[in-house]
Amino acid sequence: MTDTATLIPRTALFGNPTRAAGQISPDGQWLSWLAPKDGVLNIWLAPASDPQAARAVTHAVERPIRQYFWSPDASAVMYIQDKGGDENFLLYRVDVTTGAETTLTPFENTRVQLVGASTTRKDKLLLGLNNRDPQWHDIHLLDLTTGELTLVLENNAYAGFEADDTLTLRMAMQQNEVGGTDYFRVVDNVVEPDPFETSAMEDALTTSPAGYTSDGATLYWLDSRGRNTAALFAQDTATGERRLIAADDRADISNTLRHPVTGVVEAFAVNYLSTEWTAIDPGIGAALAWLRERLEGEFSVQSRTDDDSVWIIANDPLTKPVRTFIYDRVTQTLIPFYVSRPELEGAPLQPTHPVEIASRDGLTLPCYLTLPPGSDPDGDGKPDTPVPMVLLVHGGPWARDTYGFNGVHQLLANRGYGVLSVNFRGSTGFGKAFLNAANKQWGLTMHDDLIDAVDWAIANGIAARDKVAIMGGSYGGYATLAGLTFTPDVFACGVDIVGPSNLETLLETIPPYWAPLVKTFHERMGDPRTEEGRALLRAASPLYKADKIIKPLLIAQGANDPRVKQSESDQIVGAMKAAGIPVTYVLYPDEGHGFARPENNISFYAIAENFLAECMGGRAEPLGDALAPASAQIVEGADHVKGLKAALGG
Repeated sequence: MTDTATLIPRTALFGNPTRAAGQISPDGQWLSWLAPKDGVLNIWLAPASDPQAARAVTHAVERPIRQYFWSPDASAVMYIQDKGGDENFLLYRVDVTTGAETTLTPFENTRVQLVGASTTRKDKLLLGLNNRDPQWHDIHLLDLTTGELTLVLENNAYAGFEADDTLTLRMAMQQNEVGGTDYFRVVDNVVEPDPFETSAMEDALTTSPAGYTSDGATLYWLDSRGRNTAALFAQDTATGERRLIAADDRADISNTLRHPVTGVVEAFAVNYLSTEWTAIDPGIGAALAWLRERLEGEFSVQSRTDDDSVWIIANDPLTKPVRTFIYDRVTQTLIPFYVSRPELEGAPLQPTHPVEIASRDGLTLPCYLTLPPGSDPDGDGKPDTPVPMVLLVHGGPWARDTYGFNGVHQLLANRGYGVLSVNFRGSTGFGKAFLNAANKQWGLTMHDDLIDAVDWAIANGIAARDKVAIMGGSYGGYATLAGLTFTPDVFACGVDIVGPSNLETLLETIPPYWAPLVKTFHERMGDPRTEEGRALLRAASPLYKADKIIKPLLIAQGANDPRVKQSESDQIVGAMKAAGIPVTYVLYPDEGHGFARPENNISFYAIAENFLAECMGGRAEPLGDALAPASAQIVEGADHVKGLKAALGG
């Protein structure tokens, strides 16, 4: 790497975007987006006819608003917000004419779910609310005009529901005894006793209903039953007859584009190494082809008007900042809307290379590699000489890494590291055989896949053998702890973000609203109700091998995390202290499962990059005053990170 590459400021990667999440109202009259107001992300509106006449319509002051949507009648923007990362999301409505804001679900310790919206009953929504019993979401009809909530179905048994365009409940889902899913018809808000469809555990994470057409005549499925990858099917709701629409042997059908009013599938996507769209509707095909000619890298349709004349298009040029356009299909114009992070214009952003790595037992692991600036002059995805490398492990574990701009990849590459993200077995999107190969393999073959990827990088001259770090959040945090305890000689250091250390206590403390799906955890991790299951969970828990840690470790935790409780980090920090092993532990009292406030994110990456620089010799932007606006509490080990004690005023 050339040390002359511009040091990209942390704030440019992890501070507030200038704008994000652009949408157009269903009637085409309004543009909306998220942007800072007094330093906190809020919702902004402007008339589509006058985008410069923008105003903030929400007034969040502590936590950024990160998810919002338009009411079907375009009278309001709606958003969900929790407190301090506790994931008890409430629903709020802001009237676009008056600016009046209403809390639609004014309950404590309640998590709202959107069950249904309609193209015909535009002033109503179906919601799930667990304010009666935290385990179960009762279904309510919400009147958007009056705010009145009417109970539709009291739920004491079902994990989820599907409704049609009339906001009539049509289906209920329940986990069955083998860890699969039973699907029940709902008639007149009564769930029928016998399922009309069922899946086994092996299909549970790769099979799901994908919604009804607006006329209720067709039910779409993403379905892996009787096959490996999830295919797209259309089922006649009257006869039960199923028709195959699309399938791919490499990967599941990952997404669909559906008409905003009829709900008919017009295009579908497959995401193996990158996203590939195929149109069914000729008009949509022509539009996608027109966009493909004009946009570099990846793009996606973010929002559409009901008449389908205007689309909001997000474009990831891969080595330039993400940008968003307004696409008018009638006039065939593509108008720039905004660049999310204009401060990254001209920054030395690096390409990410999709690579396939073979596991020791013959699986193909789809991976993504980013290299430091100047290390790969011919751009073949291999540096001229091996570089220090960070193995960046995704969370879930039933999730996946994808192709495209990644702020963490760019930060680490800019600081002199190769970055490798691995879709290890258990990652979603690659068929059920790949997913189920991870069952009861936490700390076993799932970890072997990560080690195999490191060995591949070393063997191919990408990574320096003695300079490989492991880092990740959630399951990636677990993988970091597993790496430093189960294979202590492989990694030079580790960065664990909200990672579980004890799988028994992790399962004892899952959020109550996950209880309807708890069989998934028992079947895929180990059943704590059996001696065999407990032994499996204990053997895979890094806590019990904490005394094996010999390399530097940084742990970051949100105090309000409902998924991986603070006790998961406290336990392993306590065990390391008892064994006399140094550790740096950063606690965020106002965060949950990951860090929402940019001040906290920036402070964490400030600590992390200086920690990595000390371990592996990469570059780092000095800590400076990065901790001042953040809530970070350094519980342990300020001495182990360059500049940390000084930044704390010590």
